[in-house]
Amino acid sequence: MRCRVLGRTPYKISEVSFGAWAIGGSWGAVSDEESLAALHKAIDCGVNFIDTADVYGDGRSERLTAKLKKSRKDEIVVATKAGRRLPQQTVEGYNRENLTAWVEQSLRNLSTDALDLLQLHCPPHEVYDRPEIFSILDGLVRAGKIRYYGVSVEKVEEALRAIQYPNLQTVQIIFNCFRQRPAEVFFAQAKQRHVGILARVPLASGLLTGKLGRDSTFPKDDHRNFNRRGEAFDIGETFSGVDYDLGLEAVEEIRKLLPAGVSMSQFALRWILMFDAVSCAIPGGKRSEQVAENCQSSELPPLTEVAMAGVRRIYESKIRPLVGARW
Repeated sequence: MRCRVLGRTPYKISEVSFGAWAIGGSWGAVSDEESLAALHKAIDCGVNFIDTADVYGDGRSERLTAKLKKSRKDEIVVATKAGRRLPQQTVEGYNRENLTAWVEQSLRNLSTDALDLLQLHCPPHEVYDRPEIFSILDGLVRAGKIRYYGVSVEKVEEALRAIQYPNLQTVQIIFNCFRQRPAEVFFAQAKQRHVGILARVPLASGLLTGKLGRDSTFPKDDHRNFNRRGEAFDIGETFSGVDYDLGLEAVEEIRKLLPAGVSMSQFALRWILMFDAVSCAIPGGKRSEQVAENCQSSELPPLTEVAMAGVRRIYESKIRPLVGARW
């Protein structure tokens, strides 16, 4: 497993890390036993960075991560998020009282004295125009409650506004073969400011695994069922905002670009890692075999210029007209 420096922090993190949304909830049923097995497999494969959130299973994902850390001697960096506990997303909700309470709850869930990295969890875009909110985060750093902070964003424009704050260390943003705009307008500025980039939804909610089809079904509690039209949260979180059937067509074209012996998931993750501005990709995984397959992408050689151009051509012709300007 190769590692990359996370922005201006001292952390060197695995370039394929572990996204812990699926083991918390909203991706169908999963047992704690299965989830812990997946987490242990990730660490066995060289992963040392886990991304979670306080609302993933109402703390379940954080508590499972704490259980993992207690049973391992490995150095593991944990990033969590805060803000989605608000019953309604308003800028006023990001006040000192709420932020402190959310941090304290995550500290309890993770059984730790300080959070390695706290990220505002896709807050309203007005938050980025309120420097007093980031001053609260600075205060939590000084108090020793958090070591570093960043943001998770929906839109590229939010990422550009966020990195204006000098103590912001990371931006988590959707970036994959279907969502290429961050590389066009954000990555260069992030690199200039030495801001770490966490590529989330790297497999487009499973579309880019190549394992889904038109007859695939999803449980009622899986967001790929209940958020197809953005009913619960931003539609871009589900299949990266791409129409499901069109996404399947694009996947079949990408499949033609795969080197021998490389799975679709591995190809999609290796594509992300071709961008040196990216600190890591954070695919999720509910099963150990999924995790092992994902981690192997770090060992692959660079993709060819032909493959990279092929992905770009498919994006430009099929996907960009739908999502290019929206996020």
